[in-house]
This record gives sequence, structure tokens and C-alpha cells, in this order.
Amino acid sequence: MIYVDADACPVKAEILRVAERHGFEVTFVANSGLRPSRDAMVHNVIVSAGFDAADNWIAEHAGEGDIVITADVPLAGRCVATGALVTGPTGRVFDQTNIGLASAMRDLGAHLRETGESKGYNASFTGRDRSAFLETLDRLCRRVKT
Repeated sequence: MIYVDADACPVKAEILRVAERHGFEVTFVANSGLRPSRDAMVHNVIVSAGFDAADNWIAEHAGEGDIVITADVPLAGRCVATGALVTGPTGRVFDQTNIGLASAMRDLGAHLRETGESKGYNASFTGRDRSAFLETLDRLCRRVKT
């Protein structure tokens, strides 16, 4: 199963393409705004608008042998702890070797924004990011299948 933190996910079409090629089911989880699919392999879960409701749903359902796609570092950490394979929409893999550093960098960035030391601008999503994501997701799918 591929679980997607679907709010503001820029690679939904790519996820579907790779999942279809590998025969994986996909569950998009969001607070609202998901387009229905006629594909029996695609599931949409709409959660309450509560804080971290989508993240909590994914963390409760994802486990070993699943793939999670999220840009949310705390959610990535929770899913890595359950044994899921986790990647961000730019193809960045989160695992036991780097989740601690990713969490620390996220916290540092939040502190710098709060103190005014950083404006907190995010880099725009590029074609290179999309390509890296496709390569990473394909690799993770092959890894799960072996």
C-alpha cells in the first residue's frame, strides 16, 4: 500500500502512474478536496479538519511493507518508526539513518523563523524534483516487492 499525505501534494499523478505499473494500491489522505477515482486500486480518505488529523490517520495505518509519501518531517518520523518506507515529494528518503537530523533541521528552521533570523521561504518545486521523486518511488516499490 502507498499512503499519501495528499494535502498540497504536487506529485499525485506521478504516484498513480508508478503505483499502477507496480500493482500497488494507493490511499490519498486529506482534510478535503480529493478528486474521486474510478480505479479500484485508488482510495480516498477524508479526515476531519482537526490539527494533524491526516497525519494521525496515516501513522496509525502505515507499517512495514508500506510506502508513505509526505513532506511532513514529524509524520515521516512516526512512519519510519513503524517500519514503513518514507519519501518526500522531492524524492528525499527518510529512514533510520537520517530522520533524527531531518527533525533537528526542521526544529532549527522553525526557531530561526520565530526569531526573525530566517524568512522561511521554501524553494519552488522543479522538474528535477519531480524526476527525482519518480526515480525514488520506483526504487521503493521494487524494494517492497522483493
